[in-house]
Amino acid sequence: MGVANNITAVLNFVTFLCSIPIIAVGIWLAQQPDNGCIHLLRWPVVLLGFLVHLVSLAGFVAAYCNKETLLAFYLCCMAIVIGLLLILLVFAFIVTRPDGSYGVPGRGYQDFRLDGYSSWLTNHVVDSKSWTKIRACLADTDVCPKLTQQFITADQFFATHLSPLHSGCCKPPTICGYTFVNPTLWTNPVNPAGDLDCNQWSNDQTQLCYNCNSCKAGLLGNFKERKANIILIVEVVVLIWVYIIACSAFKNGQTEDLFFNRYKQGWT
Repeated sequence: MGVANNITAVLNFVTFLCSIPIIAVGIWLAQQPDNGCIHLLRWPVVLLGFLVHLVSLAGFVAAYCNKETLLAFYLCCMAIVIGLLLILLVFAFIVTRPDGSYGVPGRGYQDFRLDGYSSWLTNHVVDSKSWTKIRACLADTDVCPKLTQQFITADQFFATHLSPLHSGCCKPPTICGYTFVNPTLWTNPVNPAGDLDCNQWSNDQTQLCYNCNSCKAGLLGNFKERKANIILIVEVVVLIWVYIIACSAFKNGQTEDLFFNRYKQGWT
């Protein structure tokens, strides 16, 4: 087995090991309340991790055993995986780039409006048919109840940087003018604003602002804060690097075989 194949085998083994934390991160992401309540986005990172796992294993076996046919198959699979990852990254960037957040004077957190996000994300994630199930799922989690254990005073709560999901679903929009009692209990204002979400807020701990558009916007806002894209970018760079070396090994192997065959024919 040539030096290039040795290097390819080692790099694919490293990539094989690197896919394990990708799978672990994917499982962790799937357990988060926002991903856990959306079946469409629950397991993509896990599936990609397993795909990288299998392709890297195939590349390691192909390089280690010096199997030309298996190495060619591996290179085809690797090109497909890299293409899928690039498509996913570009698509994720396009649909999550629009931002529905806006600053609130005197608050450490931001509020969120639904019309700031892409229409594709809105239609496929928080459309009216899906939201009934998502809302019920969020109500069964501890996303909002745990805030009452973390913050006691209004100053503490107002100064903190809430996640988009917490800001959109667990409290009424700031514009409504509700008075803080605790993070999930607010007193109705004397003259409420005309925002539709102001009438959707409920102190019922199973309702809160789960019916609000700000809650839908907060759910979409959580996607922008995910670090999974960074992991995928690093993985794409590593795979491209390994792919280039594997292509070089494959080309060198064919050259060596051609030279050996001509050398053998010369002796005969």
